[in-house]
Amino acid sequence: MLGYTQLYSQVPRRDSLQYQIKQLRLKKDFNPHDSHYINMLMKLGDEIRYYNSDSLHLISNEVLKLASESGNKFSQCNSLTGIGNFYEDQGNYDKAIYYYQKAYEVAKRIKDDELLLGNKLLLGIENSIANVYYYKGDYAESLSRYLKSIELASLIGDNKMLAILNENIASLYADQNDYDQAIGFFKIVKKLNEKIGDEINTAKTMSNLASVYADMGKLEYAMYNINSSIGVFEKHKIMDWLAYAYEVKGKAYLESKDYKWALFWYKQGEMMHHNVDDDRGETSLLNGIAEAYLGQHKDSLSEVYAQKAFELSKRLKFHEEIQKSANTLYRINKNKGDLKSALTFHELYQTLHDTIISNKNEKSLTMLVTKLDFEEQKEKLILENEKALASQKRYIYIALLILVIFLVITLIVRRNEKVQKRLNVELYNKTAKLVENEKKLRATNETKDKLFSIIGHDLRGPIAAFQGLLQLYRNGEIGSNDFLQFIPKLGKDLDNISFTLNNLLSWGQTQMNGSTTKPSIICLENLVNDNINLLEETATAKSIRIVNKIKSNVLSWADNDHIDIVFRNLLSNAIKFTPENGKITIDVSERSTSWEISVKDTGVGINLETQKKLFKKNSSITTYGTNDEKGTGLGLSLCKEMVEKNNGEIWVESTIPNGSCFYFTLPKMRNKFQKAG
Repeated sequence: MLGYTQLYSQVPRRDSLQYQIKQLRLKKDFNPHDSHYINMLMKLGDEIRYYNSDSLHLISNEVLKLASESGNKFSQCNSLTGIGNFYEDQGNYDKAIYYYQKAYEVAKRIKDDELLLGNKLLLGIENSIANVYYYKGDYAESLSRYLKSIELASLIGDNKMLAILNENIASLYADQNDYDQAIGFFKIVKKLNEKIGDEINTAKTMSNLASVYADMGKLEYAMYNINSSIGVFEKHKIMDWLAYAYEVKGKAYLESKDYKWALFWYKQGEMMHHNVDDDRGETSLLNGIAEAYLGQHKDSLSEVYAQKAFELSKRLKFHEEIQKSANTLYRINKNKGDLKSALTFHELYQTLHDTIISNKNEKSLTMLVTKLDFEEQKEKLILENEKALASQKRYIYIALLILVIFLVITLIVRRNEKVQKRLNVELYNKTAKLVENEKKLRATNETKDKLFSIIGHDLRGPIAAFQGLLQLYRNGEIGSNDFLQFIPKLGKDLDNISFTLNNLLSWGQTQMNGSTTKPSIICLENLVNDNINLLEETATAKSIRIVNKIKSNVLSWADNDHIDIVFRNLLSNAIKFTPENGKITIDVSERSTSWEISVKDTGVGINLETQKKLFKKNSSITTYGTNDEKGTGLGLSLCKEMVEKNNGEIWVESTIPNGSCFYFTLPKMRNKFQKAG
């Protein structure tokens, strides 16, 4: 949904405007040419644009007549824009541009008298014209106008229009599936909205961003943004945007193939559209409902909505929505055996698909060329300005040179006083740095010794055994059948080597180079399930049952790779020290700002003396598992580092022989991120 210059208020505001207009008309000295009355009419027209477009047309024409008679240029400009809005919403783009251009000419005359007001009007009209070119498919012209408008908005410091223009460019790129560019412009909009401080504008941006995230398949981000925006629109009763927000939420559920909830939210949007006059928005809503019904195998209901969408999008020349409805009608007719109709819709769908793909590729290239041309023209203008200022700068440089010479003489006089002090400071800093480097070198040597010790002890042995077995097989000293008997053991050894190497590399990186923490929203349930699947074969070999009690709504703000290492090591240790037919349980409990995760096993347990040493840095405690599994002793030390880097803590509770339970905490999903949009 493209941004507009108007803010659509709640229904009570519309009723209030109608009441005030009525009261003005009842006055004895009522004058229809009064500027206050004309402005009230124009405000009412803005309010009802998406509720009764015919009334918008009538009001705009009435205002144009009154403003022309009274010579009110401001109202003439707004009324012409209102008529242009009407034709834009009707899909009559040529007429819309005609009236927008007439409004533009009036705004230029206003600029001559009132510079700032005229510029603001020109910005709004230019944005509307760019929107129409976007709907017409002329992306090059649309992008060019958006970019030029951004220059003017930046010049006059109109942050509100800057946000609208950047958001419209983001929508333009999103329509071409260039999501990286789109998200980049949305980030600019987010910063501008923070400066403006208007929660309604922010909610609109979050709605558009949610739609893009849904198209990208990032459904969690889509859901967060759309839920936040729905709350704002419901609070302020912004019905047209609320209808759009419900539709976007339906689309997010549709993308996840949850047809029941998709249909529920689309239906909420449909109810809102009874009071909203927005044909363009209604086409995608109808197509969404048709797809949801088709997903539920309710073909007859799906056909009704798909046919409505097909007819409406044809009238608006909305090719993408025509393609969607044609595809749905093709599938429906195919299901009911009407192959002739199915073929007709399939041919239409394929033709539109090829055309749209071809157009998108062409438009993407055109947009790139337009942007490059704009940047080139901008650079040329800058160069011309620089040349014009060059002569003036020469005089400035001469004056600066004289000043610099004077300063240099002054500095030379004072320099000798400061040299000794500076040298003393440098000497102190270098000495401190040498001490610090000595500590780092000592720690690096310790890490190197540790690495070589583990490589020599835990990796060289199994690899040498594997090489020896291969040598015996190559020399013919053992046959194929004998060699195959060693395969299970070799597989287990290779798994141990792989696990050891992963821990070794992770630990080595944190010790020698440091480890950068890159937090993001992570779903703990998915992370645990991934590691259960990874270690499933090892657990099955010992008939150990692993139970994951963590639910899908447990979201944390942490580094995904770090916590993956923590779960993998804790699960691997639990399997290692749990006898056959045992059980491992992963659970979570909620704190005020964090999650407390537990990994509990029915293993052999850990004595108190060993518990005190488990998490010490560079700890080398290693024991054999219940089936003589080997380890490096790095796992728990690495877990401690990873948890603490993510603002958590880790500990263990254990009694022999009743098993062990390892606990660690992680921060909840951040509110600051949730509001980012």
